[in-house]
Formats: sequence, C-alpha cells, structure tokens
Amino acid sequence: MYSIKLQELIDKFELNVFTQGADISSKDVKVAEVNRPGLQLAGYYDYFNQDRLQILGMVEYTFLRKMDSGQRAEAFRKLCGHSLPAIILSRGLEPFAELLEIAEACDVPILQYSNSTSELMGELVRWLRVKLAPRVTLHGVLLDVFGEGILLLGESGVGKSETALELIHRGHRLVADDSVEVKKVSNQTLVGSCPDIIRYFIELRGIGIIDVKQMFGVESVKDTQTIDLVIQLEIWDKNKEYDRLGASEEYIEILGNNVVCNRIPIRPGRNLAIICESAAINHRQKKMGYNSAQVLSQRVMDNINNNGNGHH
Repeated sequence: MYSIKLQELIDKFELNVFTQGADISSKDVKVAEVNRPGLQLAGYYDYFNQDRLQILGMVEYTFLRKMDSGQRAEAFRKLCGHSLPAIILSRGLEPFAELLEIAEACDVPILQYSNSTSELMGELVRWLRVKLAPRVTLHGVLLDVFGEGILLLGESGVGKSETALELIHRGHRLVADDSVEVKKVSNQTLVGSCPDIIRYFIELRGIGIIDVKQMFGVESVKDTQTIDLVIQLEIWDKNKEYDRLGASEEYIEILGNNVVCNRIPIRPGRNLAIICESAAINHRQKKMGYNSAQVLSQRVMDNINNNGNGHH
C-alpha cells in the first residue's frame, strides 16, 4: 500500500488549514477515493470508510446549518471519532465553531478549498490515483516515438540502449534507460518514468555513461510517458516461428493491464531503430482503424474470388 503525506496534498491544492492543534505531519492519505459524509452526518455509519478524505460541500453545509448547536456537536463528535485523514470544506465555506473544537480534540485537520466541490473531487481523485497507483520497476528502456510510448524489453546486452540512442539521434525522446518505473493509473493506462538518480542517462557498453539531455538537448528527453506498445527484443532463434503477417495481436501483462507486444528477433544487420519506428507507426495506424495485415488479407481473398469466378 502506498500513501502520501497530507502536507503534500495541502500544498498541491493550496488548502487553508484551520486546526492549528491537529498534527498534520503525522497524517497520511492512503486511498484515492473521497467521501461526502451526508449519510454519516445523519447518523448512518454502516459501510463507512474512515481512510477517505471527507469533503463538506454546500449540501452538507446547509443540512448542518439547520441543526441546533447540540445536534451539530453530536454529529461532529461521531464523525471525528473515526481517525480521519482530514475534513475539507469546499467553496470557501467557513467551519462551524463546534467542528473546530471537536476536530482539535480528536486530532482531525480541518481544511478549506476555495472553488467548487465537484472540481475539488475530480481533481483530487485524479491526482491521488496517480500518486497512489500500484507500481513496478522493469528492466528496460522507455521512449516516446512519434507520440507512442514504446517500452523496449529484452535480455541484458541485447542492444536496448544502443537502439534507444539511435532513436534519440533520429529525433525521438528518451524517458528512461535501464530502469523504468511503471504506474497503473487506470485499467487502461500505464505511465512510465525514470528514477530521479539516473534520469537522462544512458549506459553504452564500451563507451560508458552518456548524458542524453546534455548531448542532444532538452527536446530529446521526457519525464513521463504512457506505455502504448512493448517491443520484446530477442536473439534470433532459427528454430522459432516468428509472426510474419501481424494479423493477430500478442499481449504482455503489466500490473494486470494487457499491452500490445511485438517480438522482434535480432541478428546482425537489422536496423532496430527503423523497426521500432515502423512498429510505432503501425500501432498508431491500428488505433486509427487501419490494419495493413487485414487489408492485404482482403486483397488476397478478393483476388482468389475473382480468379475463381472465371476472371483470368
């Protein structure tokens, strides 16, 4: 389980802090979902997840305003009795006196956001999803080739870094060499980045370490990239059958997400950079609805049908 410091969230969303007594430094946010505790304020606590940030918008606020001070205090006592990461009032709403007093006593930070509730919830969930996403570190190279995120995988020494260097030389961008940190942002999206310590560096056998940003300029690097296609580089095996048409997609699973995978056999004289560029363009064409293998297959079928109908 990953978590993020509440202080980072306060800084990111420029939240005002009302409870000076609550210990913010010890508070972590562990889940990407948020909750609007309308039912809880009415006394219903079945299925209540206390790890979620609690957001009070105009609906909850007007509901609380209709209560007398005693009822409000009781509602807040029950809510703050759970060890909440924080309560956020949106729309710049001012906290009730009862809330501040009870929250201080229960060590629950009370925060305030200036804009609308739905904007806060949308942005908060999106940001937390990225921050708290499941992640894995892979041994490979990640590049942006024609806007497609290409992850090169393969045995050590197969030529991943050399291929990356050739692609950078051809105007594409490096995200990570050797170590790729992959985060699962959603069931469709994986995002890769590079550990800070080795960012923009490539290791080339026989030459050593080169700094891509210094050598090729700032346009040759990129911090993060969605992973659209995996290219698995393997040493050519004459006994193995390789896909020559590309009619059926092969997939590789990363963090439970399926990513299209092209296996590319390597032998001397094959220009891997051009192959990677072609794979990126082909993948992009398929996403746009054009599949060259299907087009060829259709032409062959049409040809057979025409000849079979007596057109020689």
